This record gives sequence, C-alpha cells and structure tokens, in this order.
Amino acid sequence: MLFERGALQEVILIKSAEELALIRQACHIVAQALEALRAAVAPGVSTKELEAVAEEHIRRKGATPAFKGYRGYPASICTSVNDQVVHGIPAEGVRLKEGDIVSIDLGACYRGYYGDAAVTLPVGRISPQAQRLLRVTQEALELALQEATEGRRVGDISWAIQSHVEKEGFSVVRAFVGHGVGRYLHEEPQVPNFGPPGRGPRLRAGMTLAIEPMVNAGHWGVRILQDGWTAVTADGTLSAHFEHTVLIRKDGPEVLTKLQ
Repeated sequence: MLFERGALQEVILIKSAEELALIRQACHIVAQALEALRAAVAPGVSTKELEAVAEEHIRRKGATPAFKGYRGYPASICTSVNDQVVHGIPAEGVRLKEGDIVSIDLGACYRGYYGDAAVTLPVGRISPQAQRLLRVTQEALELALQEATEGRRVGDISWAIQSHVEKEGFSVVRAFVGHGVGRYLHEEPQVPNFGPPGRGPRLRAGMTLAIEPMVNAGHWGVRILQDGWTAVTADGTLSAHFEHTVLIRKDGPEVLTKLQ
C-alpha cells in the first residue's frame, strides 16, 4: 500500500532474525494471495470478488488483511482499474472488461508482522500502450531492487526508477512513496520513486522496505475521488503499480514477496 509523504514512523527499524522469520512468512502469504488473484482476474469478474479471493486466502493461512480498517480504509485489498492509480476500493458494481488493466495492492499481517506487495494485471488482451506501461513499470521495480543492498542510499533506488521510467516516455507519480515495512505497515524510511542518486538514508542490513513504482502513461499528477481514497491520473491516462517487500543484506537484496 502506498502512503502519502510525511506520515511514517520516525525511526528506521533494523529487524532481528526472529522478526525476519515472521516477516518472511507474512510476505509468503502475500505472494501466494497475489498468485491466486492472478488466476482469478478475467473479464466479467468484479473487484469485490477479487477481494473475497484475497481475504479467504490470507485468513486461511493464519494471517489478517493488513489494509482492512487501516486509517479507515474499508477493504482488504486495493483494486485500481485503468486510470486509477492506487487505493481503489473493491466493489460489486466494478466489473473488469476485456482490455482493462487492474492494479492490486495487498498486505498481510502474520503474528504482528507485515508483508506488502502489488501487481498490475491485464484483463484479457490489452492495448500495446498498456502492455508497454506494465513492462516498463515492472522493469523499473527490478532495477530498483538491484540498488537495495547495504551501503547504497535510498536515493539510488529512487533514481533507478525515475531514470528508467522517464527514458521510456512515462512519468513517475510524486504524491505517494514507498516505505519501510515489517513491525508496522508503514515505517521509515520513505522511499520516493523519484529523485537524485546518492541522497537519503544509507541502507543497512536488516532493513525491510516496500519498493513500489507507480507510473502514469501521461502526466504524473493525480487527484483523489470523492470516496476520499481512490487516486486517479489527473489527465485520465493509464497508470500501473508494482511492489515488492525486500530485505537489505550485505550480499544483495532478498525479495521477500517473490515466490521461489
């Protein structure tokens, strides 16, 4: 789940081996739930039905949906369709159509520890522009993950995302940022998807981050709908969102929400 800038815990938390074991389990549950959702996405399916699939899986694995009730959010997952950027609320009346893209953001809490991930999925056959948007956003995440190692800085992650996205002619949303995650759903440090390299906190082994590029086909501006949650592109263009929870290590990143 993305979060507005300036609203996180104040201290960067280094996780113990015992804590990491629980975070890994939470992340594994998230990854499995996203795989179930990948199989469920199809024309005619409502976003409310997708929420039911996710919540059933999360609870069956002994976890709870991390988003439900968080700061008043009314659902277990976020389902953002086409020009919806993030925090789209699942609804029975929102049925996916051939050619749509749907971003699904999902978190789980297992024994008090959190995992968080997101993916944007095609609904049937999608346009070449939508295909390219999904590809570039996913590539930006993979490039960012390569920077998530001890000794680098948060700005190196940010620049990896921004430089790749803008080189491809798309734009990076500024209104929301990635974040630390683990003991809490949102922790320090903030992880913007834009900004110069070599800036920001230095990465240390034991930090766990949610890295989540959010990319618009047009301008980076967004606006919030009347429900108080759903963010949409200001110019009505498509948006994509990919996210992984990653552990910083001395010998390189460990992506915790990727199924092995």
